[in-house]
Amino acid sequence: MTTTETTDVILIGGGIMSATLGMLIKELEPSWQITMVERLDQVAQESSNPWNNAGTGHSALCELNYAPLGADGTVNPDRAIGISEQFQTSRQFWATLLAEGKLADNSFINTVPHMSLVFGDDHCNYLKKRFDAFKPQKLFESMEFSEDAAQISDWAPLTIEGRSVGQRIAATYCAEGTDIDFGNLATQMIKYLADNGMEIHYNQHVEDIRRDNDGSWCIRTNHTQNGKNSNDGMLLKARFVFLGAGGGALPLLQKTGIPEGKGYGGFPVSGLFFRNNSEATAMRHNAKVYGQAAVGAPPMSVPHLDTRHVNGKRHLMFGPFAGFSPNFLKQGSKMDLVQSMKRDNILPMMRASLDNIALTKYLFSELSKKREERLVSLHEYYPLAQDDEWELITAGQRVQVIKKCEQKGGVLQFGTELVASADGSIACLLGASPGASTAAPLMIKLLHQCFPERTRVWRCRLRELVPCFGIKLNENHGLADEMMKFTSETLGIYHH
Repeated sequence: MTTTETTDVILIGGGIMSATLGMLIKELEPSWQITMVERLDQVAQESSNPWNNAGTGHSALCELNYAPLGADGTVNPDRAIGISEQFQTSRQFWATLLAEGKLADNSFINTVPHMSLVFGDDHCNYLKKRFDAFKPQKLFESMEFSEDAAQISDWAPLTIEGRSVGQRIAATYCAEGTDIDFGNLATQMIKYLADNGMEIHYNQHVEDIRRDNDGSWCIRTNHTQNGKNSNDGMLLKARFVFLGAGGGALPLLQKTGIPEGKGYGGFPVSGLFFRNNSEATAMRHNAKVYGQAAVGAPPMSVPHLDTRHVNGKRHLMFGPFAGFSPNFLKQGSKMDLVQSMKRDNILPMMRASLDNIALTKYLFSELSKKREERLVSLHEYYPLAQDDEWELITAGQRVQVIKKCEQKGGVLQFGTELVASADGSIACLLGASPGASTAAPLMIKLLHQCFPERTRVWRCRLRELVPCFGIKLNENHGLADEMMKFTSETLGIYHH
């Protein structure tokens, strides 16, 4: 027999986005009943899982694609500043939750310096321009630049040992960078929510989403383990629904039928990583070293030699090696892409595909690479890497947004997209990077968009949760120092 349940808020997907939104709602509207629906038997096992995402704590300290070289030969830091501001908002939110005892501990975040490392005259000249553009900015004032091999070796010795003496290299270094286990963070948040009244339903696949005559939304689910014909499905009703299912959000948006969701498509990108199996090697490297993406490569395939902290242990990874797989979730169906093609999005998807043939070819070429070819890329960043220390693991799926475009008919964009119904009763988050690191400002934006009549009521508590919400720290130096000191000390991370 199908169970019927009425609630105030339904969160579909048990990752960092739903967890963040759930925490915000619990703090701003403690009387609202929240229900979470997760298709797996645990939360945070897809995009939020530490082995499925980069975990950089995207603050634009090292990701070069946020400030490329312009056609006029200059580097504009504006986008990177915006991403860094969003990350600082997330940091404030996490620090407040930890200070108030709503997170169990700070094990989800560790100090790991962020570096950019490039090779050759053109890239080295670009990195110096980037440094010169970033250094005057308050949020990047601690950044260091060097072309001296000895200095770079102090920062990241594995990148220099065995390297050709005549090769020109350059690096930037930010000591205050972090590594974040978003699976750990999401799990802590969800545990707090569950301990304080949130219902969680595991192994539930959303089969249908429809609007009732009274304006509420009805969610029909099937049990993922017991099959469609079992009696373990559910019928959930709520006045607000959030589709926060990562790559699985697009099919859910299409089920709603809301006009705001028409025309959206998805382009899935898969990835592989090398993971080092030597604890001694991992302990010799403490940095996230990001390079330049290959020509034609998507932003999420920027190579990096990456320190990760997972389950209290330090690891070393290299990658990603991008590829193509038609499933929208790592544990999804190979039919996801085909089934997502609808009458309203087929033209934008075809147009975007034609404009990105080179990207598609690149992704398929990456898939066909042999282990030896991938090891060549590893040796570019770690010349003396021992080949037998590295195992190839599958990373998470990322579904990039395809949307209607008047000029082209359709465009592929790399980033996140918030889609909400006109009345704010249902909202969806599409896309990927910078994603998890900007979860707090994204979900605050969602709440303001969907509940404009409540923003005045929330103002005081929101300012307690995020003390500098709406204030640009990059333009308020004294406040930036105060706030970064607070978040660093509370979270137990480095502060210069």
